[in-house]
Amino acid sequence: MDVGGWRQAGLAAMDRTFTLAAARDLMPEILTRADKLIEVRANLVELQAALAAGSSSPHGGLPEAKGYQAQLSELVSWFSAAGLEVKGIAPLLLDFPSELAGEPVLLCWLEGERELDWFHPLGYGFAGRRRISA
Repeated sequence: MDVGGWRQAGLAAMDRTFTLAAARDLMPEILTRADKLIEVRANLVELQAALAAGSSSPHGGLPEAKGYQAQLSELVSWFSAAGLEVKGIAPLLLDFPSELAGEPVLLCWLEGERELDWFHPLGYGFAGRRRISA
């Protein structure tokens, strides 16, 4: 689903590298911003559906939809500016470029998780996720 003009392609790709400790230290801020993004995303989807059906919504009308799109854009931009790779926004999927045991990896966080406990080697993607052992 295209939410407010955001698609999976073209989101993120920064060149910051995180230690596991630094990535985990950032998690409280990520969780706060992710919770806000989820709320804005849900309101936008609901409002877009109502607008498409020609019905009213408790979330407003077209001006409010534009406002939600701007909020969503701002929230996604924060993750990218922090050095995270935004792989998707529905669900929110973030990668932290890192290194484990001397190998380049992506620390991987998925919406709904409250901790950063997963990684995958470069090129393996989400299907190659493994639990961090440390």
